[in-house]
Amino acid sequence: MKFAAAILFFILFLFGNVTEQLNSSQQNNIDTIDDDLKVFNFEELQAYLASKDNNKTYVVNFWATWCAPCVKELPYFEQLNANYSNKKVEVILVSLDFPKHIETKLKPFLKKKGLQSEVLLLDDVDSNAWIPKVNKDWSGAIPATIIYNKDKTTFYERSFTYKELETELKQFIKYKS
Repeated sequence: MKFAAAILFFILFLFGNVTEQLNSSQQNNIDTIDDDLKVFNFEELQAYLASKDNNKTYVVNFWATWCAPCVKELPYFEQLNANYSNKKVEVILVSLDFPKHIETKLKPFLKKKGLQSEVLLLDDVDSNAWIPKVNKDWSGAIPATIIYNKDKTTFYERSFTYKELETELKQFIKYKS
C-alpha cells in the first residue's frame, strides 16, 4: 500500500510539474503574441511602410474593433493575405483602436480572431494632420484601404467583399507585370 501511495504521489508530482511547464510555455507564447503588436505614431508608420520590400504589392487597411463594417470585412483581408502571399502581396492591418484599450479590447480580439496578417496600432491623436497625408480626399471614415506598389497607389474609403477586394488587387498585379 505504501508503494502504491508513493507511486501515486510521484505521478501527481510529475503531472504537476508537466502542467506547470505547459502553462508557462503557453504563457510565454501569449506574451510573444502580445509583444508582436507594433505601435506607431503616423511618422513612424510612414517610415515603416516606406521601408518595406519595393517588389511587393501592399494592401493596407485602416480599421478598428469598434467599427462593424471593418470587423465584417477582416476575413476578406485575411483570405487575400493567404491566397496571394506567394505572389508578393502583403496585407497590413492598421488598427485605429484607442491605445487605452490595447489590453482590454484589441489584443483579446486579435487572439480570438487568430489574424495572420500583420497588425499595427496607429497611436496618433492628431488625425487632422495625418489623415490628409494618407489621402487628401479621405474624410477619416473607416474602413479605408490603400493598395500600392512601386508603380501605383489607390485609396478606397469603403468596405469590400472578398471578390471586390481581389478584383482591385488583380489590377495592381496586372499593372506591375
